[in-house]
Amino acid sequence: MGFEVSSPASAAGSPAGELLRSDPFVLESRGWSSASVDCAPKLSALASLANLAPPDPVASVSYRSRGNALVIGTGRSQGARDCAALLAESLHVTLLAEARVTSVPYASWSGRVVAVAGFLGEFEATLTDLSTDGGPAKASPAPAKFDLILDFSETPVFDMRQPPQGYWHASADPAKLSAILEEMRDAVGEFEKPRYFAYRENICAHSRSAKVGCNACIDICSTRAIAPDGDHVKVDPHLCMGCGACATVCPSGAMSYQYPRVGDRGAQLKQLLNVYREAGGSDAVVVFHDGQRGRDLLVEAAEQGAGLPARALPLESWHVAAVGLDLLLPAIAYGASQVAIVADIAEDREYVAALREQMAIGETILHALGYGGTHFAVMQAASGAELEAAFASAPRGSAPAVPGTFLLSNDKRTAIEFAIEHLVKHAPLKVDQIQLPVGAPFGEVRVAKDKCTMCMACVGSCPESALMDGVDQPLLKFLERNCVQCGLCETTCPEDAITLSPRLLLTPAVREARVLNETQPFHCVSCGKAFGTRQMVETMLGRLSGHSMFTGGEALRRLQMCADCRVVDMMANKNEVSVLRMGADS
Repeated sequence: MGFEVSSPASAAGSPAGELLRSDPFVLESRGWSSASVDCAPKLSALASLANLAPPDPVASVSYRSRGNALVIGTGRSQGARDCAALLAESLHVTLLAEARVTSVPYASWSGRVVAVAGFLGEFEATLTDLSTDGGPAKASPAPAKFDLILDFSETPVFDMRQPPQGYWHASADPAKLSAILEEMRDAVGEFEKPRYFAYRENICAHSRSAKVGCNACIDICSTRAIAPDGDHVKVDPHLCMGCGACATVCPSGAMSYQYPRVGDRGAQLKQLLNVYREAGGSDAVVVFHDGQRGRDLLVEAAEQGAGLPARALPLESWHVAAVGLDLLLPAIAYGASQVAIVADIAEDREYVAALREQMAIGETILHALGYGGTHFAVMQAASGAELEAAFASAPRGSAPAVPGTFLLSNDKRTAIEFAIEHLVKHAPLKVDQIQLPVGAPFGEVRVAKDKCTMCMACVGSCPESALMDGVDQPLLKFLERNCVQCGLCETTCPEDAITLSPRLLLTPAVREARVLNETQPFHCVSCGKAFGTRQMVETMLGRLSGHSMFTGGEALRRLQMCADCRVVDMMANKNEVSVLRMGADS
């Protein structure tokens, strides 16, 4: 048949069809579908991916583990001692428990864990009440360094949704615990993994001048690999597990996914859909799944039932959380009628929520343009049968009559722009703007002119150059194409004059700077030099006119002077209170 069947020789008497049906290699080559003439376009499309050039290599992250393991036994002390003895055959083990034990093949310490930080090969534990030799316990906390950690505590010392590599919380299931011990024995040596992300801090909308704008990547990260770093963020590549959710929720594209890059994934989508269409296929569904539980669900569905429909084109991803709007909309623009993401029923709920939010934005855009049906779906299932049923009942969406031919950029917003331009060009409905859900990364800034003093604090806080000043004129200008709706301008404005309005503007005006507010310059009443805006000076006079320091006409007049004239006037005014004459006057 041309396939290498991995079934054992003892099954040689079984019908050939059963052997092929249970072989994952064969199932994958069929696109996780049962054999059928209807699958011919799908098989041609999947086979054509081999013609694409391999993507550029991704930078790597290194680990080094010497096998120095800490077993935290404060919880299930007997189980901790048993595991420590088993691990001691191949690792250097230290057991930390309430009391020391003697005559054992591992180091035994008494004490408690205060804090643990780090990753495989670089764990730093802070221990208190520590005794390493049976002597008096040390009252002050002591640092210790380990490569691996097995934790028997009732409450894990790492409480993030996904703990770092090299750390395991001991399972009460003997089979799972045995698998953990086997993993620990293998976690010795030098290891590498891809650097899954790239970060451009110059367009990051996290913070400006201690005002927080966007926290999306920090909030979604399940490993706590991302933390604030002044006006920007910092990412620990050793903690990053490559889910890609940070890139999915990033409104500006400052955080981008590299495994693979958006451009490489776009080339796959374009090739897959073009060949599928040329081979006679229609109503294509692009199915993203991961290589673990998602793949298992597809295997189960194909083994026990019909598997994926003939129109479903699977693409494996390191993690499905990396599929954002910069892939969803281009897939439809390339001719797919739907994009489905296969996820286990136990998938991280924060990831699923982020995916659904991205899909809601995309669906809003497509429906407003007249593309009917359901275009995006997260298909969570506990079994292959549930997954198969979900695909069988999934409604179909409509795609543009003319598939897109553009190349997908690695820049997130550019990729989305190209897809939207094509969708608009061939849309059944012609609209000028689309109102988007709150949190969408596109929109306008509205300024209340009666409140705005033209102080330009918003211009200084905008990380995307969406808000600009008039250089030599008192103007506040706005370029909607650049706005990511981070809210920094709204938070920074001292007059509460700014509000955000999420929308997608589809006219050429989105690329043209427009004036949000303007005023006349205010000229110094002494020398005539322009030094501010009329509205700002009038607002200042109105607020300070009732203050005791500005009851006299001279003080108020001084507020209408430039900085140089103000100093000259203060020195020339003999009635001015001066700290230099305080001693003589008193």
